[in-house]
Amino acid sequence: MAAFLQWRRFVFFDKEPVKDPGENGKNFALPSGISACDSGRGHIVLGDILTICFLTRSLQLTSFQAYKLRVTHLYQLKQHSILVSVGQDEHGINPLVKVWNTDKRDSGSPLCTRIFPAIPGNKPTEVSCLSVHENLNFMAIGFTDGSVVLTKGDITRDRHSKTLTLHEGNCPVTGLAFRQAGKVTHLFVATLEKVQCYTLSVKEYPRLELDTHGCALRCSALTDPSQDSQFIVAGDDCVYLYQPDERGPCFAFDGHKILAHWHRGYLLLLTRDTKSPNKETSPTEKQILTIYDLDNKFIAYSAAFDDIIDVLAEWGSFYILTRDGNMFMLQEKDTQTKLEMLFKKNLFVMAINLAKSQHLDNDGLSEIFRQYGDHLYIKGDHDGAIQQYIRTIGKLEPSYVIRKFLDAQRIHNLTAYLQALHRQCLANADHTTLLLNCYTKLKDSSKLEEFIKSSESEVHFDVEIAIKVLRQAGYHSHAVFLADKHLHHEWYLKIQLEDLKNYQEALRYIGRLPFEQAETNMKRYGKTLMHHVPESTTVLLKRLCTDYQPSRDPTDRDRCRCANSEEFIPIFANNPRELRAFLEHMIEEEQSPPQGVYDTLLELRLQDWAHEQDPEKGLQEAALLLLRRENTVFDKALVLCQMHNFKEGVLYLYEKGKLYQQIMHYHMQNEEYSKVVEACKTYGDKEVCLWEQALGYFARKEEDCKAYISEVLQHIDQNNLMPPLLVVQTLAHNSTATLSVIKDYLINKLQRESQQIEEDERKIRQYREETAHLRSEIQELRTSAKIFQKTKCSMCNSPLELPSVHFLCGHSFHQHCFESYAESEAECPTCTPENRKVLDMLRAQDQKRDLHDHFNRQLRSSNDGFSVVADYFGRGVFNKLTLITDPPGGKAGPGSLEADLQRDLLIHTKRNV
Repeated sequence: MAAFLQWRRFVFFDKEPVKDPGENGKNFALPSGISACDSGRGHIVLGDILTICFLTRSLQLTSFQAYKLRVTHLYQLKQHSILVSVGQDEHGINPLVKVWNTDKRDSGSPLCTRIFPAIPGNKPTEVSCLSVHENLNFMAIGFTDGSVVLTKGDITRDRHSKTLTLHEGNCPVTGLAFRQAGKVTHLFVATLEKVQCYTLSVKEYPRLELDTHGCALRCSALTDPSQDSQFIVAGDDCVYLYQPDERGPCFAFDGHKILAHWHRGYLLLLTRDTKSPNKETSPTEKQILTIYDLDNKFIAYSAAFDDIIDVLAEWGSFYILTRDGNMFMLQEKDTQTKLEMLFKKNLFVMAINLAKSQHLDNDGLSEIFRQYGDHLYIKGDHDGAIQQYIRTIGKLEPSYVIRKFLDAQRIHNLTAYLQALHRQCLANADHTTLLLNCYTKLKDSSKLEEFIKSSESEVHFDVEIAIKVLRQAGYHSHAVFLADKHLHHEWYLKIQLEDLKNYQEALRYIGRLPFEQAETNMKRYGKTLMHHVPESTTVLLKRLCTDYQPSRDPTDRDRCRCANSEEFIPIFANNPRELRAFLEHMIEEEQSPPQGVYDTLLELRLQDWAHEQDPEKGLQEAALLLLRRENTVFDKALVLCQMHNFKEGVLYLYEKGKLYQQIMHYHMQNEEYSKVVEACKTYGDKEVCLWEQALGYFARKEEDCKAYISEVLQHIDQNNLMPPLLVVQTLAHNSTATLSVIKDYLINKLQRESQQIEEDERKIRQYREETAHLRSEIQELRTSAKIFQKTKCSMCNSPLELPSVHFLCGHSFHQHCFESYAESEAECPTCTPENRKVLDMLRAQDQKRDLHDHFNRQLRSSNDGFSVVADYFGRGVFNKLTLITDPPGGKAGPGSLEADLQRDLLIHTKRNV
């Protein structure tokens, strides 16, 4: 009783009498003599003495006669249009069960599909209660003698069902209810003394006794599936709930129970009003109808009525039928109205529970939590308020809560809210910043570590923002942990280098990164690392540029990546020793190192060579070794060698580039006379002008260079490189050179010229004699007959036989020999090779006569221009070309005789003998 008194009472239902729409607002009058009633399938079913009536929502009443004497029990199925009734057609104890199909008609009445007597065995007894399973396969009938008859099979047909006595006892059966859980079917049986449960899905129908006290008639009900379909038994002291295998919770609701119903989460109990006047003074008995919400522990409605027949649930409301013929409707208030009633009384916990039981959406629940939080905040219960605000996360704007708890004294509550915000992955960067600042203000290192070390599935936050805040607050170790865990490499390195000054650890971390990120970070932080840990940095750079394999990711070991070593040269700005080691390593390891690597290493070696007071031979050889590599860029290398005055390198590059004049000029600038002559001897055959330049160089010297001049003149004389006049003019500039220097040269030159003149005159005489002889032969051929006296073939050297072929040149051939060897019918096979040589020479001269560019080029490059000009004079370059043809009228021109002779010599006619 004490528990019951603690339950709060509310008026969540509105009571209204049902009005008759056709009687101008008068109360609707129920049929008299109602003996049974039920509801379902959109109508209320009423049973009076003889008929069954159907009342629709528009209060239209239809009836039909079901029994001849009276109707005692009605059961309307909720999922089928099947109505089961129990009544009597004869006097005496002879109850009949009739099954009606309300969707089918028989002469205007519902179709009765089955009729059978409801007697357990042959014992005549009254029916006390009735229950039908919604699957139409079970029907249970309870009797006043304690028997329960079970009909199994299709209850609408006689053929497909069988009837058996399931239960026998001494106490009347007061309540029956079927419970279906999956494929298991149970039947609860309540009597005045006991509560039992049968398992119908198992053979032999095992029975379990649940309790040793029962209930009165109509004081039991079955909850809906949302309450796990428990069996309710309302006793005078308590209300008990039962599972198929045990007794459940108990509620102390005092009072004599008349009726118990369950509908949509509400328990309806009708009790007798103990305070009502006795029957002697009042013909009617007051009854108290109470509606309980067992989940939320409150009374939703309570009121007194006069002699209630039954309470039915249909069309979303409760309908109360009384003996005086009236019908009242209890209309439940909407959820928002009920919540407002609770809010006015500050019953937020009850409002929350009610909203959940009414399946209010998340937005509605969030609003209740907010109002509850505001209420607690105003009362000063900040801890409780923050718990309610946490339940609004996802619906309520976080700034609404944060502004309330920004006070330093409420920082603990704000921290709790921000933690919950992060756990639900709804925090932004500002929330993360604020939470971390709260941790740092509270100096709560344990909470801070717990937050940053939580998994991403538990807490989601902006890692970069967290790193910034922790770094700014001085929690460098925590910031480093976050950066390492979430692979924020840039932040990790920045904190290690700028804040912790842990250069070795930063270098180790870079060595564990993937190739692209390691390369990028070495370019960014390489100078700093080189300044503090040069040796380790150099080792990592060597690995990065040759065969980099990250130590962090073992799965990437098979792929070898190499960075461009030239890009890292600026890192070694103030570390020449490490730079030299790095470059030498790259030269040795790389097959084709970048050009910048080669050039930088060359410059370093030249600097080492130039800065030594007494340069070692090894330094010079090391520099030359680089110059001899194939990837030497001539211009860059030459500039570097000249800048450092590296003589051997300059001369090597000149020779490699075939700059022979530069080699000699280099010796001239350094006044190395013997080197000048040596250069002329070495490269003079490749570039003959060197001797001329050497002669001019020595001629301009005021020192005594007679020995060198004599050596140069001797080579010029031997190879006829300069005209004598030019030699004399060149030496005229030297005041120290006397005639004795050039005497031998001039004598030798004049002697050779005299010999050449004599030889040329001899050849002229010879050519004149040969020309005169040829002229006489040509004249003889023109004026005299040619007698062929050859007796042998000039080809096979056999005696001639007819037919034969004779040529004016004196050669004779057999006809078959001539045809076999002759290339042309007009040419002698023996003279053809020689004649072709002459023709080719003439043709070549004709072609070269117009090659003026070739002539000018040859004239400029030759030391003896007179010989070139004379040669081209001999070829007729400077003569006007005249084509000799037969003049008109058959007259020959002045040169026609010589032209004809040449044609006859070169083109011979053929005669057949």
